Order: sequence, then C-alpha cells, then structure tokens
Amino acid sequence: MSLIYYPIIVSLFAIAFVYYLVSQIKKAPVAGDKAIAITAAVQEGAMSYLKRQYKTIAVVGLVLFILLFFMGWKIAIGFLIGAVLSGVSGFIGMIVSTQANTRVAEAAKRGLARALDISFKGGLITGLMVVSLGLLAVAGYYALTKDINGLIGLGFGASLISVFARVGGGIYTKAADVGADLVGKVEKGIPEDDPRNPAVIADQVGDNVGDCAGMAADIFETYAVTTVATMILGSLLFPRAEQFIMLPLILGSVSILASIIGSFFVKLGKKQNIMGSMYKGVVATVILSAIAFYPIITKYMAGQAISANNLFFSTIVGLVIAAGMFVITEYYTSKDFSPVKSIAKASETGHATNIIRGLGIGMQSTAYPVLLIAFGTIISFWLAGIYGVALAVMAMLSISGIVVGVDAYGPITDNAGGIAEMSGMPEDVRKITDALDAVGNTTKAVTKGYAIASAGLAALVLFSAYVEKVSVNGLVNFSLTNSYVIAGLLIGGLLPYLFASFLMGAVGKTAGKVVEEVRRQFKNIPGLMEGTAKPEYGKCVDIVTKAAIKEMMLPALLPIVAPILVGYFLGVQALGGLLIGAIVTGLFVGISMTTGGAAWDNAKKYIEGGAYGGKGSFAHQAAVTGDTVGDPYKDTAGPAINPMIKVLNIVALLIVAFLV
Repeated sequence: MSLIYYPIIVSLFAIAFVYYLVSQIKKAPVAGDKAIAITAAVQEGAMSYLKRQYKTIAVVGLVLFILLFFMGWKIAIGFLIGAVLSGVSGFIGMIVSTQANTRVAEAAKRGLARALDISFKGGLITGLMVVSLGLLAVAGYYALTKDINGLIGLGFGASLISVFARVGGGIYTKAADVGADLVGKVEKGIPEDDPRNPAVIADQVGDNVGDCAGMAADIFETYAVTTVATMILGSLLFPRAEQFIMLPLILGSVSILASIIGSFFVKLGKKQNIMGSMYKGVVATVILSAIAFYPIITKYMAGQAISANNLFFSTIVGLVIAAGMFVITEYYTSKDFSPVKSIAKASETGHATNIIRGLGIGMQSTAYPVLLIAFGTIISFWLAGIYGVALAVMAMLSISGIVVGVDAYGPITDNAGGIAEMSGMPEDVRKITDALDAVGNTTKAVTKGYAIASAGLAALVLFSAYVEKVSVNGLVNFSLTNSYVIAGLLIGGLLPYLFASFLMGAVGKTAGKVVEEVRRQFKNIPGLMEGTAKPEYGKCVDIVTKAAIKEMMLPALLPIVAPILVGYFLGVQALGGLLIGAIVTGLFVGISMTTGGAAWDNAKKYIEGGAYGGKGSFAHQAAVTGDTVGDPYKDTAGPAINPMIKVLNIVALLIVAFLV
C-alpha cells in the first residue's frame, strides 16, 4: 500500500472514534424544567448566527474561487475544499458544544467526575474533528492531484474561513459579554448569567460561536497550513526526495492516534485536581508522540540529505515549545500565581490601578514565550535548517487534537454554569460548574497561547516557502539596506495593530448598542428587575448578530488586500519585509492581548472567591472593569491575530508568480 493512504486511514479512524464519542454524549441525560427553554434558545441563536455568517462568507468565497480558477483549477478546487472543511470543523464544534452544555449541567448533580467526563469528551470531539479533517484534506487532495500548488489554494481556503470565524465570532461573543456585564454586574449588581439580564442568552450564544466555532476553524487552518507549508518546503529544498513531502503527514497521523490514547488519561485523581487531570492527558500525548516519532523517522528518513536523528530532535524541540507555552501561559493566567494575584491586589486601590497592572502583565507575558520561540527556532535550524524549523512546528501542532479538546471544554462548562444559574439549579450543582468553569478560563488562555505561538512559527515557515519560491527566479535580496524591505517591515509591523484596533472598536461600538437595549428593557419592562417579567432576549441576540456580520468584513479583508497592494506597487522585497514585520509584531500583540485579558478575568474570579472583600467589594468593582476591558483583548482581537498573519503569508505565496 502507498504511504499516502496511511494518513487517510488514520483520519477516517479518528472520525469513527468521534462518532463513538458523540453517541456516548447523546446517551447522557439533558437538564430539564427551565433549562430546556434556555438550551433551545442558545442552540437557536448559535445556529442562526452561523448560517448568516457562512452565507456572507460564501459570497466572498465565490468571488475568490472564480479569480483563483484563472490561476489553475487545482488551486481553485483546493481553495474550495479548505474553505468547506474549515467551516465544517467550526460548525461541528458549535453543534457539539450546544448539545454538551446542558448535559454537563445535569451531570453536575451526580458529581464532579461525571460532569468533567462529559465536558471533556465534548471538547475532544471538536479537537479530533479539527485534526482529522485537516489531515484528511491535505493528504487526500495530495493523493488525488500530486500537486503542491493546489495545496496552497487549500491553505488559503482554510485561512479565509478561519479569519472570518475568528473575527465575526469574537465580535459577537465579547460585544454580548461586555454589554451584559456593564449593565447587569456593574449598574444593577446582579450576578453573571442572571436570567433577568436581557443580554444573557446572547452571551451564552457568543461562547459557542466565538470560543468553539472560532477556535476550531482557527486550529484547523493552522494545522492544515503548517502541514502544507512543510510539504512545500520539502518539495523546494529536496525536489527528488518525496520523503520530505510525506514526513509531516506521517507525524500528524502518529499524533492523532497518540491524542486518542492520551484522552483516556484524563481522569480525576484523589486530589480532585481538574487542571491536573487535563494535563495528564496532554503529557501522555506528548510522551507517546515523542516515543513513536523516533522509530518512524529513523527508518523512513534513513540515508537522506539530513540526518534522521537531527530530524527527530527537531520534532522534540517542537514538543518542548508546546509544553513550555502551556507552563508559561498558566503561570500568567492562573489564580494560583503572582501575576493574577497582583492584578487582584491592584484592584483594592481602584479601577485605574487594575487597568494599569493588567496592561503591564500583558506586556510582561510576552517575554518568556518569545525567548522560548527564539531559542527553539535557533536549535531546530541548527539541527536541520529551515526544514527543521518547519518540522518543529509540525510536531508542535500534531498534538492539536487533545489541545483543542482541552480548550473546547472551556466554553462548554461556561455554558453549563450559565444554564445552572438561569434555571435555578441547586447550589451544589452551581459549585461544581463554577469549579469546572474556573479551570476552563485557564485552559482557554493556555491553548490561546499555544495557538499564537504555533501561528507565529507557522507564518515563519510560510515566509521561508515564499523566499524559496522567489529565489528560484534569482530575486532574493531582503537586505536591510534596501529601502523597499524597510518600508515593507514598517507596513507589516503596522498591520496587526491596525487589525486589532478595528476589532476592539467593533466590540466597543456593538457593546454600546447592547448596553442601550438592556437599559431600555430594565426601564420599560415592569417587574423585570423583580424577576416577575421575562426579558426580550431575542432583541440583544439580533443586535450582536447583525453587528458581527457587518463589522467583520473590513478587518477580515485587510490581510488579503494588503499583500496584494504592497506586492503590486512596491515589489517582492517590500512584500517579504511586510511578512516578517507582521509576524514579529503579531506575536507580541497576540500574546500580550490573550494572556493579559485572561489574567484580568481570573483576577476578578480570584476576588469573587473571597479575596480582598469578595463579591460586591470595591476591589471587585474594579476587577469587573478590568475583566470587561480584557474580554475583547483575550477573545476577539488577540486570537484573531493568528489567522491574520497566516493569511498574509498564504496570499503572498499565491501571488508570487505574478510578481517575479
């Protein structure tokens, strides 16, 4: 059997395992009574938004498909496959999340272990679907066409959907969340997820379309694009050795199986440590992957231009970077460590000092990740050149199945807590969902750190492929004495800031509309504050849906248009400078926003746990303000940097033939 069929078989096996997990979750009982209507409203809102979002994206996609067809039908068909499967991965993530949340709330009545089991399985379904569809798309299309350029189209299709999903979902979720918090918690003093708040259903919907659908499309795109970029580099650097093209597919297959086995290690121990149980699964996956990589690489890559041992150690570098990002991000975002506690302490003296300290922590949190990435890049390059760097990134992303599982667990438990609160479930149930949700905040932050680090490295690999393609025509000159390169660096460095500013502005503007609507309802609906009248939830859902669809267009198109304009008017040297400038500033902006925002969130939760006066205290009021500022940082602008910098590089790869 040809080696290309093994990744396809592994992908199909993983999809079959996902079907088994879905059947296990469906067997679990759903929450009854008031929770039925709440769950139905969340499911309806999420489905309605995704349908409208995908219709809008379809129009853009159709135009691009027609344009790409003139570049070659293989590129156009690849674009279509990448776009459709990226959308499918996000859609499945959202569907599973909205079905698992009510079952987690009900399972919490039977204890922490049962609730954790269902919530993690719900997240794992998304994780395994993302990597199996990504591997199936790349391996399947390559098996059919044997065309590397077609894979560039596939990567572009995945990137396009990802940036729209991240931008639109991020605007939706945080506009609803901020609007709900500003009136509910700050002005009215009612709890989070209180059913009297007219924006609470929109907030619950946002968790699914942002953190589930958005993250799923994001990681699918990163996984597929990194695989494609590594294969492109292999074909350009070693044109007569197909082993270098096939190796990333083999590594991806191995780690999918390792992720499935590792998922069985996620069990609560005697200490009832939720985060510890998650890490057991991740650590098991990393170890199993590392063990399996060695015999496969040494056998398959024996006698090649690069030592098999060097290739193996490059993959270990990637796994170490992944583990390091987990540890560093948890340190900066967990309630157990000093960064979050310092923000909570700063809240005692007011809103401004909370904001100042939170901004400082976000900036500081970039240091260790960037140093880790820098040293990892140097070591992997020393071992196996730029292909070694690509292999390190591929190894890092190969464990995405279980990593996304840990991430998607977060919004499921967040929704479960909201359902428990809104439906009036007993206090002991809410205590369990709160414990799961608190860990979910950290797991979401940790996986966002992992995602931005892998995105930066993946973009670097794409840039290397761009340089190789340009060098074929003898036009490589990215010297800093070249004014066009410097101009490109400056423009590229600007783009992540400009992109993030559009998103922050969109959240602020839309949240303002939600605030006005929530205030209107509290003022005009008699008995709403007393709990004797029902809010008009649909009004807020409609506001954020329309705004998210409208506001996502400009920032999502920015990384497509910018490289075309710079490449056409300033040339390939300026475009190369743009790519590097965007990667460098994108890393810093993405890490500082995602980590800083999560630290603000957990500082608020740390105070709500009883520190510095607890709920209702002056410190708590300041922490709520910090969390409200941090929300669009960590869930809208920061994560959307990931697909943005990769879209820039993919577009550059697509148009390079027209520029040289």
